[in-house]
Amino acid sequence: MVSVGYFLSSEEFSPRELVRQARLAEAAGFERLWISDHFHPWLDEQGNSPFVWSVIGALSEVTSLPISTAVTCPIVRMHPAIVAQAAATAGVQCEGRFVLGVGTGEALNEHITGAQWPPPAVRLEMLEEAIDVIRKLHTGKEVSHRGRYYTVGHARLYTLPEQPVPIHVSAFGPAATELAARVGDGFCTVMPDADLVRKFRDAGGDDRPVQGGLKVCWADSEADGVRTAHQRWRNELLPGKLPSTLPTPAEYAAAASLVTEAMVREQFPCGPDPDRHAGAVREFADAGFDEVYVQQIGPDQEKFFDAWRTQVLPRL
Repeated sequence: MVSVGYFLSSEEFSPRELVRQARLAEAAGFERLWISDHFHPWLDEQGNSPFVWSVIGALSEVTSLPISTAVTCPIVRMHPAIVAQAAATAGVQCEGRFVLGVGTGEALNEHITGAQWPPPAVRLEMLEEAIDVIRKLHTGKEVSHRGRYYTVGHARLYTLPEQPVPIHVSAFGPAATELAARVGDGFCTVMPDADLVRKFRDAGGDDRPVQGGLKVCWADSEADGVRTAHQRWRNELLPGKLPSTLPTPAEYAAAASLVTEAMVREQFPCGPDPDRHAGAVREFADAGFDEVYVQQIGPDQEKFFDAWRTQVLPRL
């Protein structure tokens, strides 16, 4: 049976609002939380981007749900040794219910230090080395590391959870999926792609958890939901490598000007039809996912949680 969680959108909401939504999610019957880790929102209309590690600390005090980052990029903006410390602290705060989701990131967030944005194959190499650094530090031993991309000198973490934090690897293609199977404790993506899940399992993923995320817009009518989703998340429909290469929200907005409301209607479950919302979760379940995280687009959070508690989750 698939476990249904809520996806907290750091791009759309302030820190205190994210904490409030976590409370609402638990009360509505959601079983776990994802939270995005961004420096910028995708679009100016989304309007937020708090520091995720501060928010996780607050979440740990108000909810008993497991929390995963979806996802943290530990390769450019933040050195993997710093990510290791942040994740270990989150693991302690969440009493072992924290998962570090990692991926190769987007130029949108990582270019801010002025570092060159590497091509995809290099980013995968960097991610593999970063995961190795994080795992070494999570042993609690003193670590010195001189690799191809990162150097660590006599570093030791003193605040550690009882067990090392699980690391799930995000993937959208075969090379990253193979990496997830080889070095990850789990796999995450945002497409109900049965082929990717099969590749992960066949490459050694075995029975490790597979997480998926989707966006919906519960609204009084489909038209209202489509308008909100188009205003706030039309960037989701950009093709190919664009989502990982554009450097600013303004450039995302320019590219996403080609996305129509009709395209958004096709992509996202919008409006008040509980069967369509439940059907979107079932697509992931049928594709072999173990956990599915649902994000409500826009400000109508109370309507969403009430509808999912009474009409959608019972269908699942």
